[in-house]
Amino acid sequence: MSRRIAVGQGSCGIAAGAHKVASALLPLLAGKDITLSTVGCIGMCWLEPIVDLYEDDRLLARLVKVQPQHTAAIAEAVITGDLSGVADLMITPEDNAFLTQQTRIALRNCGIIDPESIESAKQAGAYSAIGRILSAENGMTPEDVIECIKVSGLAGRGGAGFPTWFKWNAARQAAGDEKYLICNADEGDPGAFMDRAVIESDPHTLIEGMLIGAYAIGAQEAIVYVRAEYPLAIKRLEQAIFEAREAGYIGKNIMGSDFSCEFRIKAGAGAFVCGEETALIESLQGQRGMPRLKPPFPAQSGYWNKPSNINNVETFANVAWIITNGGEAFAAMGTEDSKGTKVFALTGKIRRGGLVEIPMGMTLRQVIFDIGGGIRDGGTFKAVQMGGPSGGCIPASLLDTVIDYKKLAATGAIMGSGGMVVMDDSTCMVSMAKFFLDFTAKESCGKCVHCRIGTKRLQEILTRIVEGEGQDGDIELMEELCNAVRDGALCGLGQTAPNPVLSTLRYFRAEFEAHIREKRCPSHTCTALLHYAIDPEKCRGCTACARNCPVYAISGAVREAHEIAPEACIHCGKCMTVCKFGAVTVQ
Repeated sequence: MSRRIAVGQGSCGIAAGAHKVASALLPLLAGKDITLSTVGCIGMCWLEPIVDLYEDDRLLARLVKVQPQHTAAIAEAVITGDLSGVADLMITPEDNAFLTQQTRIALRNCGIIDPESIESAKQAGAYSAIGRILSAENGMTPEDVIECIKVSGLAGRGGAGFPTWFKWNAARQAAGDEKYLICNADEGDPGAFMDRAVIESDPHTLIEGMLIGAYAIGAQEAIVYVRAEYPLAIKRLEQAIFEAREAGYIGKNIMGSDFSCEFRIKAGAGAFVCGEETALIESLQGQRGMPRLKPPFPAQSGYWNKPSNINNVETFANVAWIITNGGEAFAAMGTEDSKGTKVFALTGKIRRGGLVEIPMGMTLRQVIFDIGGGIRDGGTFKAVQMGGPSGGCIPASLLDTVIDYKKLAATGAIMGSGGMVVMDDSTCMVSMAKFFLDFTAKESCGKCVHCRIGTKRLQEILTRIVEGEGQDGDIELMEELCNAVRDGALCGLGQTAPNPVLSTLRYFRAEFEAHIREKRCPSHTCTALLHYAIDPEKCRGCTACARNCPVYAISGAVREAHEIAPEACIHCGKCMTVCKFGAVTVQ
């Protein structure tokens, strides 16, 4: 019987203190026949740090929100076999439902295996799919592999949803012996962290998926383009590549076959536009990340003008599972138009935030309320932003929308890479649209006029509106600008940049009108539109508000009702915070 303590040390776990927990456990287990191991992120980010207790391969207990002061009790429980001392740390059935309602393929090993051990990955099945493909007896040809991916219906998980097999087949059939396979790990969407979690938690599934893709298209070099802001992901991927090369899975004549493939990592500078494949290629070549005109497509002329294929991390993370289980098994999940599973990063005003992998076909309501636990702090659901800055806001009235590419597109949002930002009734939708326009305007590469100038003009209009200077005609002007940018931009960044504005105008037009015509923010969020007043019936004249006002905008005698001078008020809200009698109101 083997006993093991696994500490979740993805970025979220480490930020919550998991490394300190592991360091505290280490001396307590000295001389004991107990293994202390590192695992990645299980996806339950709101419960970090997480510690799992194993007997052989059986999970005995999952402990959550663990701190160094709990480690003595944990060590004692594992040593004695009596878990009663850690009962208060065990995950509740309600929180555990977050995992039990998922179907995990891309995330199948995340939070379970040691990401820095190839042996741990192999015990979970790593490299068995490429071994089957390269087998001398019953192997698969590149055409067999592409056909299997075609049967699976796997679409690119980076946002566009383009059929993976089609891209692979185009690169396979392109003329030339020198071809490249590229992984786009430049995850730039605000609120998205799926790719980072996969690389940090199960880098070998990415390597194996890329090996299979390289074999299918005939590439002898594979490149991972990853954000430099992901240092832990880069570190673990470098370790995994080193171990895979030492084990004979990378390099010349892999597993004794005629197939050879080298790997390398390129750390990018974090430009959102490099999520567009031709801009990514430009950056790989040492140029400024700016999109090229298409055609030619990368499959014909990509990296160094050679046939190239680009997919994102999640796409590759599905590949080995599909080869092992068959394309039909993957296609059996999902909808007619969208096969398999999809990973989402649940963030925002959600009770259980983290990584979720669900079969296509579930509804937004099921993900947000059944899996995510609904809105935190007693708020009311208002909208969910799908697809990041290129996506759109979906209102409460469309909560039963089915999650697939076509159904989401019909709402004005997109699947995107999988960001899902949940908003409650305290969120101002005008400010939300401005936030995403600020992002896309700054991230525009500037190559085309529509995106460079159009997003800036939209940003300026939205800024005026939230600062109380909106004008009649602004809504119509924004709609005209949005359509011009969408129709005239060169690449996907500009073409989708208007989505947050168009979708919020579509579903929350009344909020824009209130800001412009009534100079009022219904969500009480836009500082310039807040109007503070003191109710003379409730004011006791305690002077707390006047004493704490940073600009001395409040006057009044002791034990007499106070007043706020509107022209001097800076809308900081300090008076409301310090008032114990509820006398300060805001409109």
